[in-house]
Amino acid sequence: MRIAALQLEVSLNKKENLNRVDQIIDKIKGCSIDMVILPEMFICPYQTNVFEKYAEYEGEDTWKALSKIASENNIYLVSGSVPERDGNHIYNTSYVFDRNGKQIAKHRKMHLFDINIPDGQNFKESEVLSVGYKPTVFNTEFGKIGLCICYDFRFPELSRIMVDQGAKIIIVPAAFNMTTGPSHWDILFRTRALDNQVYTIGVAPARNPDTGYSSWGHSLVVSPWGKILHQLNHLEDIIITDIDLELVTKVRSQLPLLSHRRFDIYTVSKPL
Repeated sequence: MRIAALQLEVSLNKKENLNRVDQIIDKIKGCSIDMVILPEMFICPYQTNVFEKYAEYEGEDTWKALSKIASENNIYLVSGSVPERDGNHIYNTSYVFDRNGKQIAKHRKMHLFDINIPDGQNFKESEVLSVGYKPTVFNTEFGKIGLCICYDFRFPELSRIMVDQGAKIIIVPAAFNMTTGPSHWDILFRTRALDNQVYTIGVAPARNPDTGYSSWGHSLVVSPWGKILHQLNHLEDIIITDIDLELVTKVRSQLPLLSHRRFDIYTVSKPL
């Protein structure tokens, strides 16, 4: 399975961002890509005060453009995330389209990023966004793939649920900031890959200080052995890599962590 992870520089112009996706995919058309993955909030600056302005209902212009990109290029498209409007609510949502442009999954970010780090980041998504309620695993001709968004990935229970539902890859559109990125990005993706014996793929926006939010960037692909296979810096760029799902089976047979769990003692559940 060949994937292309697009670390895009996000502008203030929605159409310009969509056109940029189209242009880049057109440039790699001869690379036999099976799946393209976009960054979190690739359609607008990652700022809570603009989400409402950029939000659209499922099926509107942005959704149609993404569906068309998938079908015209015969690819699976994991569309990073966009602000999705649904009645009085706005969600941080990732749509997934198959090779025919049909939507086969939709993940609404389940954990909202509300933090206040002294001399660091102060951010409160819940001022604008509503929470999602469902883990997301979707099927492809290659196997099952889990999907979550940014802060979701910090909660190990969610990754384990996706793996128990059959995921051999976990895809994470994410926009870590300049405080959490240098400290946690690499170790988090390597840890989740090791704990669950899956590929983990993090796709971030490129750094663009003009939008008011500085993304750490550093999109990466990690093997089920915890090895970073590819990683970018903070600039706009692409990772193209082949994912060998037989390696997941091999690692799990050599080091059978998942089958050695003690279900008689613990399970994923709410705390007492």
